Amino acid sequence: MNREVPRAGHGGRRFAAALLPLLLAACGTAAPGPQARPAMWLIEDDDTRVYLLGTMHALPPGTDWDGGKVASAIDAADELILELPPAELAAAADVFRDLAPRKSPLAIEARLQGKALLGYRALEASGRAFGADGLDDWAVMVLMGQRVAQNAGLSPADGVETGLTERFEAADKPVGGLETARAQLMLFETLDPAAQRALLTRAAEESGTAVKDVAALTAAWGRGDVAALEKVINEDVDRVPAARKAIITDRNRIWSAWTKRRMARPGTVLVAVGAGHLVGADGMPAMLEAEGLRVVRVQ
Repeated sequence: MNREVPRAGHGGRRFAAALLPLLLAACGTAAPGPQARPAMWLIEDDDTRVYLLGTMHALPPGTDWDGGKVASAIDAADELILELPPAELAAAADVFRDLAPRKSPLAIEARLQGKALLGYRALEASGRAFGADGLDDWAVMVLMGQRVAQNAGLSPADGVETGLTERFEAADKPVGGLETARAQLMLFETLDPAAQRALLTRAAEESGTAVKDVAALTAAWGRGDVAALEKVINEDVDRVPAARKAIITDRNRIWSAWTKRRMARPGTVLVAVGAGHLVGADGMPAMLEAEGLRVVRVQ
């Protein structure tokens, strides 16, 4: 079974690409990517600036995403805050291996039927077997998201988090994180079985267009098209409300509270999280504005 899981993910075919870094690990071979100018916001007061940058955790090699205002934010920031700090990212595969197995095997044919089963089998046939019978539903979805990223020519080595970490470490600036690898994967492990099955089924049913859909999502991110991003995120998670609450809304609330506390200390911080966390009514910019902070989109 392919267990080269997440160096670092969203349920559904595009959900993974815009949110949880743990759901994406691939070795892309695509041609150099286009220029990207992702959306970024700024919260500031007299002595503090916090930039919020929406990321893609895996990108086509050669994607130019760190120009424009992002370059200025990187240079100005005293520290970088990611979803997962480097040490947690490195521990992710071990955490996955610990949490992913089922208590007792269950054949994939007993979980998926019809279009979903056909989609699952076609995706699995594009590489090594997933070994799904021994894994929880959420873990199978993780491996499917990983395979889609690989088939789409996306690589975490070319993702925003990897590039930012390299830049900040080279400049001897601290790199921190908002979560641990275990906490991030426990978001899925603790979803009720019906929600896990719904996410897996949707991912399998849509797997035939997954590569095209992830490419469209990546293009929308590169244009800074937050309306398109919001539409994609909502389309994937609104069908599973429990997933939206656990994976998006609750985390955004926690991260927004962290950002508000950070505004009490001077300095400049670059916060880089999955693009899906920054769009819509329950995105971080909207939440922070509701808390009375002035949030301005700067790119």
